[in-house]
Amino acid sequence: MFGIVGLVGSIVSMLVLSSGRGANLNMRAAFLEVVNDALGSVAVIMSAVVIALTGWTRIDALAGMLIAGLIVPRAIIILREAGSILLESTPAGLDLDEVRRHILEVPRVVGVHDLHASTIATGLPVLTAHVVVEDACFAEGAAQMLGDLQACVADHCDVSVEHSTFQLEPPTYNDFEHVRHD
Repeated sequence: MFGIVGLVGSIVSMLVLSSGRGANLNMRAAFLEVVNDALGSVAVIMSAVVIALTGWTRIDALAGMLIAGLIVPRAIIILREAGSILLESTPAGLDLDEVRRHILEVPRVVGVHDLHASTIATGLPVLTAHVVVEDACFAEGAAQMLGDLQACVADHCDVSVEHSTFQLEPPTYNDFEHVRHD
């Protein structure tokens, strides 16, 4: 009876969570948890039927091992993605050399350094860079340059980066920057 009640509860939970399971890591983990619970309930029901029909009680231990075996792959998948976010890894599919090349193609861009990209949440890549621009960009309005750079990384890369931060620098700024990373 408990297996059937658990299965019904898991199916209801799966229906509730199914629409949002791709929204973020937490929703995906919750959805996978209730799928695992549903499979566990099926294993409990099947073992109860086998015990009732045959009297073979060791099926209960096998069902428990099956349930435990279902947890491991799900946990590895979630831990891998969570670890990637916590370690601020470059988003999969985002080639920083390509991003650098696109930024350098923006008119009046002279150089790019300290280029970093990471995923701060599921589906939320961010990018930061120091961009060396011609001196005239500061006199004519840096806002247009920032807009051009943000459009560049949002529109021209395999992974669209909607959240970007650029530090605009004149060519002479290198004289003041003590630590430079390319």
